Amino acid sequence: MSNIHLISEQNSLVTEWMNEISNVHSQNHRMTFRRNLERIGEIAAYEISKKLEYKTIQIHTPLAQKDSYALKTQPIVMTILRAGVPLFNGVMNYFDKADAGFIAAYRKENGEEISVQQDYVTCPDINGRPLILADPMLATGSSLVKALEEILAYGQPSVLHVVCAIASEQGVAKFSKHFPNAHLWCGSIDPRLNDRNYIVPGLGDAGDLSYGSKLQN
Repeated sequence: MSNIHLISEQNSLVTEWMNEISNVHSQNHRMTFRRNLERIGEIAAYEISKKLEYKTIQIHTPLAQKDSYALKTQPIVMTILRAGVPLFNGVMNYFDKADAGFIAAYRKENGEEISVQQDYVTCPDINGRPLILADPMLATGSSLVKALEEILAYGQPSVLHVVCAIASEQGVAKFSKHFPNAHLWCGSIDPRLNDRNYIVPGLGDAGDLSYGSKLQN
């Protein structure tokens, strides 16, 4: 699938950061965990920048004028609270002139039933602009699809990019089915889900590892 991009396909520093966020012997240092997600977001942002449209500009150096290029349209970067914040920060570090938006969504567990609850969306006008959504874990794909459908009710972006640290094969398939023209950037694509819909081997709960366990289920 040409729109599915594995940023750790070649060994690089991303491989080391993926190891650290996944390894039980290193992932419990919260600041390091958040920083590694941020770094993965930065690399994804750099790769996404190669896919965006540019315009010609003229700049003035102390000695002369020169022709160059600049982004034609600044993107909008969004994330799903709370787990997506470190990855979002990494993307924003590179797209430092971008506008931002947020959506609050969480898994609601009631016995064996698991549903996705969304409470809050805020975003600028997304019509005609590149939209980048940062969400660290793409498991079943249900919460991501629901979040994107909620966001796209506010307008139609020129192009859609989604950044995640780890995805499941099932989640990738669902995302591609619902958004065949969108780009997905992954640090890793893992083979399966367990009976609680956690990615295996995965890394656990990205929100808890970033910020601590929460009282609410």
